[in-house]
Amino acid sequence: MKNKAPADWGDYLKVFACTAVMLQPILNLVITNQPTGVQFNLGMLYDLVKYTAPAFIWGILYTTMRKHDQSWQAWPYYRQQWHQLGVPTIWWTLTYLLIMPKLQQHEHYHSVKSFLWQAINGNAAPHLWYNTMMLQFIILMPLFWWIHHWLHAQKQRGWIVTIITTVIYGTWIYFYDVNVLNGPHQHSWYLLDHIFISFIIYGIGGILAWNFFDKVLPWLQQYWLLIIFAWLITWSWTNQQLFSRGFPVNLSRAAYYQPSMTFYSLLVIILVGIIWQSQRSWQTWSSIMHWLANYAYRAYLANVFWQQLLWRYSGIASFRYSHPYITITALWIGTWLLAFGTAAMLHTSWSWTKEKLRRS
Repeated sequence: MKNKAPADWGDYLKVFACTAVMLQPILNLVITNQPTGVQFNLGMLYDLVKYTAPAFIWGILYTTMRKHDQSWQAWPYYRQQWHQLGVPTIWWTLTYLLIMPKLQQHEHYHSVKSFLWQAINGNAAPHLWYNTMMLQFIILMPLFWWIHHWLHAQKQRGWIVTIITTVIYGTWIYFYDVNVLNGPHQHSWYLLDHIFISFIIYGIGGILAWNFFDKVLPWLQQYWLLIIFAWLITWSWTNQQLFSRGFPVNLSRAAYYQPSMTFYSLLVIILVGIIWQSQRSWQTWSSIMHWLANYAYRAYLANVFWQQLLWRYSGIASFRYSHPYITITALWIGTWLLAFGTAAMLHTSWSWTKEKLRRS
């Protein structure tokens, strides 16, 4: 392991989020046609890990502000993101569209134009919508750095940014609830959840966290039991909302864009921060988490590919009714190992190839 740098809060969030998000498509596969009791348990498990996109966004903004705390240079940043995120996204999008076209969402391509549309809007696979949304945060990163620079760790400015962000996000959530989630445009306006504003509170949260974590996080750590209690209450709230829509359980109704999920995601992010704070002195473990975080996004891109192959060809799907929980666990572990292994192997191979080409 070459990278011995310690992990930060953002690294922990990326690893937690990547690990949790790999479980979501697996639960979608296994829950179909299960007895009501199993559906109930899997629905609760799905809500438990439904914090991943907010955690990713918070973690990326936190780490970016930490690395560029004093100065910002757009070109080196965009060049780095192109290699770390852009190129892997293009290759994996093509892989899903060409090798696994049945995974497309909402519609299927039938021409060059529709092929490009499916690739750009994130419909190439169930999890690739996130790339479309994340790209907007990457493009707008100079604006976020300006907010960070303006904050300058000043408490009053922190409150101003918090209040404005909360009002904007709250208004957006209300608009989305009335018009999309529980409104007439549930299918026609689905691309609204690909827009960065749907996750703006977590991006700004990451910026605020870097500016004030040394003051706020130790204070929160004193009340970790109370935060766990609030987390459990909020999780129960999300469960109640999901099951109130009846059976069979439709996991797609566990949307991020509702107050319960917002509070739940924020509490999970805080708890991960408390875990990071308590483990900062664990040097070996911290280095491992940092190393994993470097591959988290690329492993995320690969995870549905491996999950689909394991589901189709390993024979594990035949146990989904007799042993659903063993099926889920085996598929989750296998997907995690293959996704992170693929990400590390491809990165190492490409780095080795570039070095050979440079020398020759």
